Amino acid sequence: MAYSLALMALLSTSCMRGCTSSRPPIHIIPNMDSQPKYDAQEGSDFFYDGGAMRLPVEGTVARGEFYEDEDRPLHTGRDAQGNFIANPIPVSEEVLARGAERYDIFCRPCHGESGDGQGVLFDQGVPVTSYFDERLMGLPDGEFFEVITLGKGLMTPYAYAVPVHDRWSIVAHIRRLQEDYRQRALEKQQLQQQLQQQQ
Repeated sequence: MAYSLALMALLSTSCMRGCTSSRPPIHIIPNMDSQPKYDAQEGSDFFYDGGAMRLPVEGTVARGEFYEDEDRPLHTGRDAQGNFIANPIPVSEEVLARGAERYDIFCRPCHGESGDGQGVLFDQGVPVTSYFDERLMGLPDGEFFEVITLGKGLMTPYAYAVPVHDRWSIVAHIRRLQEDYRQRALEKQQLQQQLQQQQ
């Protein structure tokens, strides 16, 4: 008798999950299933600009981005007058090694191992800036830092992925690549002059 009762209970509940029904489901707490909300980029008649997404309140500071005025150049690459600054962190072998490591992860795929712009995107036909372009050779460190932080043209911003000191380390590594390029160009020029003199 107990066995048949257990079997009947099992059969009566066996179709609780997975069986189709023409009746709507029972919602114990329905306000958790269908909440009134706007999706990202959705329009809204409530706001005057027609958008549901709101701009942050003026003066809002993102988490982890608050810094005192004396630290502003370190975080922005610009001084109080808005001019680009030189690299504020002391450049050591450790900083250069860290910059090379971060460069290999974040910059090398597009800009190439040596910084000549011959990375993966170049192979796909996308123009990528070479660090050896005359215009870039003369840029201040702070401008490189700002481009890494905010992005420019096809380059996306990397502030979310690369901490401030690592960005400055990458700038130091780029300067090392540029110095190596200058040295190679000078040696090539000297060799060409020697060959011309021997002819």
